[in-house]
Amino acid sequence: MPKSILSRYLDADVLARIARQRFEPYGVVQGNLAGSHRSALAGFAVEFVGHREYVWGDDPKYIDWRVYFNRGRYVVKQYAMETNLVCHFVLDTSASMRYGEGDQQKLRYAARLVVTLGYAVLAQGDKVSLSTFDDQPRGFVPPSNALAQIVRMTEHLDDSEPRGKTSMGECLAQLAARFQRREIVIIVSDFFANLDELESAIQRLRFARHEVVLMQVLHHDEIAFEFRGPTKFIGLEIADELITRPEDLRPHYLAAFQTFQNRLSELCQRNKAEHVVVDTSRPLADVLADYLHFRNRARRFR
Repeated sequence: MPKSILSRYLDADVLARIARQRFEPYGVVQGNLAGSHRSALAGFAVEFVGHREYVWGDDPKYIDWRVYFNRGRYVVKQYAMETNLVCHFVLDTSASMRYGEGDQQKLRYAARLVVTLGYAVLAQGDKVSLSTFDDQPRGFVPPSNALAQIVRMTEHLDDSEPRGKTSMGECLAQLAARFQRREIVIIVSDFFANLDELESAIQRLRFARHEVVLMQVLHHDEIAFEFRGPTKFIGLEIADELITRPEDLRPHYLAAFQTFQNRLSELCQRNKAEHVVVDTSRPLADVLADYLHFRNRARRFR
């Protein structure tokens, strides 16, 4: 593997923090390889899940004779096949993701998050894919469970520059055609977009029975708005500037920001999508370790 590229996205300490945590679906999945997750397709394979009435043509070796002798009924044992999950990462590369510097730039942080979590999924033997978009779908790395997939993802991300406006709803609707089975779709963005259009896109994904995760990557400035003194604000997706005293704007900004966050959170709750807020000032190891721990605990109560 080209270490110079991988080292920009993968950190051994981060991988060590999450090495014992698995990324599991909340429900059943559909895949095309034998794997470790409950499949939506019933068959005679791994794990017993119940009975159904015997019908002519069923293999008699699957008849549960204990039930027959106790109840006088012919029933067939059913099992759930275990299968691979396919995890689709959908990354926003619009201009608003350019905000921040160094490792705290939103797109850089989001890219490291995608590659690190993708590596963890591949280490389980599962498949990952990567799509990028701004005002239209951009690159696509098709699903694979080969470790070389990480190289393909990082090479694509190296060629991705934050640009253009966000047309999230329209892009997600187009990208949904790539998701053929009941899979996991992880959308990584700041979600500064039209929420009505976003909800329509999520509803289509949920109607197709995909699990949807919204990972909202925000710079700490956007969360806390702790600017001091006369400041020039420059639009990233619109050609506009504002010079003002941020102390005067702060209460109004924070109120508007909280209203937006509440709308986004409620949208996710209505559509049974997972909403994860990520502050780029936090170490990535802490973010992913906390998320996987929370997710695995939540699975036990579903």
